[in-house]
This record gives sequence, C-alpha cells and structure tokens, in this order.
Amino acid sequence: MKITVLGGGLSPERDVSIKSASLIANALLSKGHEVALVDLYEGIESPDPAESFFRRGTVDLFEYEIPETEPDLEAIIAKHGGRRQWIGPRVIEMCQYADRVFLGLHGSYGENGEVQAVLDAYGVKYTGCGYLGCAIAMDKAVSKSLVAGAGFKTAAWITDKAENITFARVKAEIGLPCVIKPIGSGSSCGVSIVREEKEFAKAIEYAGSYGQLVLVEAFIKGREITISILDGKALPITEIIPHEGFYDYKNKYQDGLTTHICPANIDQEDYRKGQRLALDIFDTLRMNQYGRIDLIYDEATHDFWFIEANNLPGMTNHSLLPEAAKATGIEYEDLCEQIIRSCDTRAQ
Repeated sequence: MKITVLGGGLSPERDVSIKSASLIANALLSKGHEVALVDLYEGIESPDPAESFFRRGTVDLFEYEIPETEPDLEAIIAKHGGRRQWIGPRVIEMCQYADRVFLGLHGSYGENGEVQAVLDAYGVKYTGCGYLGCAIAMDKAVSKSLVAGAGFKTAAWITDKAENITFARVKAEIGLPCVIKPIGSGSSCGVSIVREEKEFAKAIEYAGSYGQLVLVEAFIKGREITISILDGKALPITEIIPHEGFYDYKNKYQDGLTTHICPANIDQEDYRKGQRLALDIFDTLRMNQYGRIDLIYDEATHDFWFIEANNLPGMTNHSLLPEAAKATGIEYEDLCEQIIRSCDTRAQ
C-alpha cells in the first residue's frame, strides 16, 4: 500500500509526534509499504509529483530524537513567514494520493477531531478514532463529565479560564493537593501538582499559557496505571513509576527516568476489573480502533479512578501502547501493520 504518515503539526507535542511518525514510517517500510512522512504544519513546498515523496525499502530510514523541553511553536511559525494555518501546503493532496493515512499526530492539532473531520470530508481512510471520539476524549472536562455521568469514579474538578481560578476557590471546592492542567493537551504539557499555596500562581500561569480553559482536579493518591485498547481488546495493564517527581514531559520521553511494569503486579480480580473498566470508558467516550485509558488504582479500596483518555497514544520507543502490545507478543512492526490494516473497518 501507499501510506502517508502524518506527524509534527503545531501542537506542543510536535516533537513527540515527529518521533512517533518516524518510527511508524520505518515500521511500515519494513513491511514492504511505500511510505511518505509529511509534517501536518510544514507540508510540502516542492512542486514535484506526489509519487516522488514515497520511500521504499529500509536503506534510508527516518530518524528523530525528542528534546528535553517542549518546542518553541512561535519560532516555528516565524520560520514559515508567520503562517498560522495548521494544515500545510499539499498535505491534503498527499493524503488523498495514499491508500491509507497513519496519524502519528499528538496534541491539540491531531487529537481534537479537527484533522479527522477534514479527512472525512475528503473521503480519506485514516487510523485511530473518528472525529467525535477524538473531540470528546481530548477535552478533559467533557470526558470527565461523561465518565462521571456513566457512574465511574473520577476526581472532583473545576474548569474555567485561568484568570477566574483563585486559590481560595480551589481550596474550598477541590482542596490540596490538586492537579492543574490545560483541558486539551497531552504528554503532561502544562501539568503541575500543587501541594501548597506558594506553588499555585505559577501552576495556573503555566496551564493558562496554552490558551485553553484550565482544569483543576483533586489529587488522587494511588498507583498510576494505563490500559491500552486495540481492536476491541484490553491489552495488559502497565504501571508507571517515575524515579523522581511525577510523569511529566521529561520523564516520559528521556531514557532511564521512568519505570514501566507490564503486566502490572495487581490482584487478578482487580486486574480484570480494571481492563473491563477501561473498555467501558473507551466505549463511553465514543473511541474506536485503538487508544489508551489512564487511571489511578487505589490498592487499599480496590477502586480505579479515571484520569484521562488518549485517542492517539504515543508510538515512540518510550510509549506505553507498543510496550503493552509487545507483552502480548505483538512486535512494533506488526502493531503498525495491524493498525493500518484495520483502520478502514472501524466504526466512524
């Protein structure tokens, strides 16, 4: 097949996306496909025929390493003459030319449903959730509301503009410690854990800098786990243990900073309960094909608390979905092949 892999874009998770997309492209090349790797934002300036951008074989592979800090998006925009349109030149053409599009995107431009809606309008087959599931899952306030409404546990929260959230309000309605984050970002971009008042102003400013509403939720003490879903099945549970601090951007993508235990050492009855819960939440949020549900597991009470959903989970060498798939015997290349072949049969 001819496959266009979309990565990059103007999300704060741009670098993670380029890494994911590069590895996905290499995996598909190893499976004998013809692959073009296209940056959603940068697009293709060249007038050369679309065919010329598709690689074959495994001699000339894609490479990219994730920096320790988030990208400077304004500098990238300035480099492209101040262009703020988030779909670059010839991107749609490259998607239409391919048999399938593998979405290696992460973050707001990629996971909020807008890209998916555009591709639907052009009749392009793509991987991952449809636009509705993406829009629901990416908005942390909406997804928490639906999950709570379905009777599942999630931490108490408030959502508002950053300037409307005061420490007094948080202390009265949520209490400390609390977690502060933008409602529509992933990879822990903009996330802080606040344990005392002196940390509050900086955390609100950091979350608000993403230009989104801010969500403040109660901190739930327990074991951080994630459950990947692939083609209607829950994969083995992964426990996430950062060596220092919490599972932030640096700890997620730099070598040796976090331990992943897969399958997690959890009581078997609770293990099965967690997997069933993840599948139920996945369906509640209208997600499909593949994704990830992040939870806190309270071992003492046997409860699972919903944190957030990931509708285009990372596909880097540090990412959790590929690790969970490998625990079931699915190697990375086979995982990418399975996703690209099943995308046209998923419910939209």
